[in-house]
Amino acid sequence: MPVSVKTYAGVEEAARALSASRSARFFGGGTLVMRALNEGTQAFDTVIRVTDPALRQVKPEGDRLTIGAGVTMAAVLANRDLAFLHPVARSIGGPAVRTMATIGGNLFAACPYGDFTVALLALDGAVTIAGGGRALNLDDFLKVRDREPRVIVTSVTITRPRDAQAFRFHKVSRIKPKGISVLSIAAHLPQSGGRVNNARVAYGAMGPTPLRVTGVERALEGRSLDASGIAPALAAATERLDPPTDALASSWYRREVAPVHLRRLLLNQAG
Repeated sequence: MPVSVKTYAGVEEAARALSASRSARFFGGGTLVMRALNEGTQAFDTVIRVTDPALRQVKPEGDRLTIGAGVTMAAVLANRDLAFLHPVARSIGGPAVRTMATIGGNLFAACPYGDFTVALLALDGAVTIAGGGRALNLDDFLKVRDREPRVIVTSVTITRPRDAQAFRFHKVSRIKPKGISVLSIAAHLPQSGGRVNNARVAYGAMGPTPLRVTGVERALEGRSLDASGIAPALAAATERLDPPTDALASSWYRREVAPVHLRRLLLNQAG
């Protein structure tokens, strides 16, 4: 099936064209769309691109930071303001993939992909969508993501950790360092007086989309990050979760290893 490519200078114009066509898909970095095309997809016949440079900007705003949806993993690694996200970007694919893969595209990656989104979720991410600048908490966006495939995310705004040790990320894969996730964990663990205050913990590859582990967050509140302090959080590590079974791991296996790797992350022992 022939595929047409339409390029727009502005995001709003592209968003109108995308929402008007059920046979169109947005082209961010291309790692998802091009794979579908190479596999002979019949799901769409039009690819929409945007050249707006605003999609590739990074803007610090006090204790928050806005990252354009077109920022690539390679650009993250080159940006000092995003140093706390370097380990996350480095875990995604090899150099060729990182020069293409974008922040916005990662938001739409199906399980077990989407590791960068796990980090954004732990950092209280909020997405801005073209077409009036609608803003959604990342938690809410992920719940409706698959029902809204024809929206363009323009940016993601996150909390910038005040302490480098407060943000932690760990990816478990069978092929290192860039394999597909068996499990990924991200946590923002601000502390006050040696006690966790307002923890956010997220998993990848433990559900259909990246998800927050609210039971773990509640169990960590007011606790110290030592073996006794994190014990309640480990007990809640897989509470109410139904991980997928795929070619990488079974649901049972993911449930078994999640507390092990969560413990390593919380004790800052994850490699």
